[in-house]
Amino acid sequence: MTSGLWELVLKGIWVTVQLLFLSSLVAGAVSFAVGVARTSRRWIVRFLAGLYTEVFRGTSALIMIFWVYFVLPLAFGWQLVPMWAGTLALGLTYGAYGSEIVRGALNAVDPAQREGGIALSFTPWQRMRLILLPQAVPEMIPSFCNLLVELLKGTALVSIMGMGDLTFSGNLVRLALQESAEIYAYVLLIYFAIAFVITRLMRALEKRLKAGVGKDPGTEATARELKRARTTGVGAASGGAA
Repeated sequence: MTSGLWELVLKGIWVTVQLLFLSSLVAGAVSFAVGVARTSRRWIVRFLAGLYTEVFRGTSALIMIFWVYFVLPLAFGWQLVPMWAGTLALGLTYGAYGSEIVRGALNAVDPAQREGGIALSFTPWQRMRLILLPQAVPEMIPSFCNLLVELLKGTALVSIMGMGDLTFSGNLVRLALQESAEIYAYVLLIYFAIAFVITRLMRALEKRLKAGVGKDPGTEATARELKRARTTGVGAASGGAA
């Protein structure tokens, strides 16, 4: 490819990274807000949060982009630029999936932890901030990592708005060179490279968060081995030798 075409691809990568970053911020904020709301003691809060989750989780992200960019301007008379339309549509859609991750992780915390917070006369917000979230967040990281990779692949949908992301730029280069296999091979490799970086960063974050609450993967593995040795006798000799 010529330098001009490579520059087009690089601009597409930059647009994709920006869209991924912004939409992940929206999705993260929505995930925690709705996920926490779904654990509320008030039924109306749980109902509204559940309604949002079911509607956006059951709606195609592609159709949501159409609605935000093409339908809402006709209905309300205002137009979002493609970047913000894509950010809003993807953030709201993937935030619905993320809210279930948050809800599940919060519900998985040992009930005794909640009871301990009540015994200490903590308010619901204090229990959430000081007890539940510090234990639940490290368990959310693997699922959020998968969701981020899915969000990365979902950014390709914004090309329907004529937005110059990686997929749109790759298609322009393909039309210019008439070489589909080579161009799309490059595009696949670029998406894979971005996803690989996301995975490594999220794994490092998971390890750091778990170490902060005494759940370092190495420590957990050692604890499981010791427990197995005590209950079954397997590995007890080596443990005694150590």
